Amino acid sequence: MLRQRRRTILHRPDENTQRLVRQLGLLGLDAHVQWASLDLEETPAEFVLVDADQGWSGLLPWSGEPAPVPLVALLQSEAPGRVAWAISEGALAILPKPVVPAAVYPALVLAVTAHTRATEVAVRIERLEERLRMRPLVHAAVRAIEMAVRCDEEAAYAVLRRAAMKRRITIEQTAAEMLAGVIPLSEAG
Repeated sequence: MLRQRRRTILHRPDENTQRLVRQLGLLGLDAHVQWASLDLEETPAEFVLVDADQGWSGLLPWSGEPAPVPLVALLQSEAPGRVAWAISEGALAILPKPVVPAAVYPALVLAVTAHTRATEVAVRIERLEERLRMRPLVHAAVRAIEMAVRCDEEAAYAVLRRAAMKRRITIEQTAAEMLAGVIPLSEAG
């Protein structure tokens, strides 16, 4: 889960970063430490640990958008503003400072797992939203089938569903193709 990932630590070099780099090394992971705005093209990172105590807007390139990589906030302060900043930047786990070696692995696993799940949910929501946008096409195709084969709505929907299953495409795609004339309505009956 963690071995194939490049880690970037956005933190001033100090005892915490030394402990963190040492613990990552014991886990078989290399890390790049920098204290400058992250540029994912210049410094590709598949996993980021960031100092939330000193972080600023613009430190991470995705500010205001979902984080494209798992993000762990390094945090000593209990200031609500620092916690809010970490959350707004997309932190999925918090690693308290001073860094305790036993806390590193669980924070990494939590962030990776949460990021994977969030990405899967986002893809699923996008697909569902697309299907929802195409629902008017389904209704229009059902009405067209009703008129073409002189049947009720339930039978017309069954015809549309069979046509979709026959072609192994979604009902929405089938409806769009029927309305565009790609699938003749005569074939629907």
